[in-house]
Amino acid sequence: MPNAFDFELTALDGQPLPLAAFDGKVLLIVNTASKCGFTPQYQGLEQLWQSLGPQGLVVLGCPCDQFGHQEPGDAEDIQAFCSLNYGVSFPMSAKLKVNGADADPLWQWLQRQKRGALGIAAIKWNFSKFLIGRNGQVIARYAPTARPEALEADIRAALG
Repeated sequence: MPNAFDFELTALDGQPLPLAAFDGKVLLIVNTASKCGFTPQYQGLEQLWQSLGPQGLVVLGCPCDQFGHQEPGDAEDIQAFCSLNYGVSFPMSAKLKVNGADADPLWQWLQRQKRGALGIAAIKWNFSKFLIGRNGQVIARYAPTARPEALEADIRAALG
């Protein structure tokens, strides 16, 4: 049975980003955007990364421009925005699609593992979040409205 660590993304800098590098860690995978009403969640995501990273949490941002053209920039623009405005230091993938036939295979897998509200698989908006356990399996899926700090208890439980 596949798990999250079987997938590979491309990092924001264009280098390979194999999730196998995070095997045994807890992942919080989030589709992000720079011009969204939820963009300030970058601050909470960075705080989780800073405080729980030493215990084995990896926050992984996946920029996506499928919702309201809210991630219009290229990799350099995204990196500069995240770094300058929110001090983001957690890993980021290259811009990708989370829905449709061209969706990244990781995101297709995530949707099959844990459906959202009303049993709908599709990602509804930016800042949808998936919590992945140390075994690479999806523990939970959170709506874009779920603030990162509200996930801390679940993340701590996953970290053991």
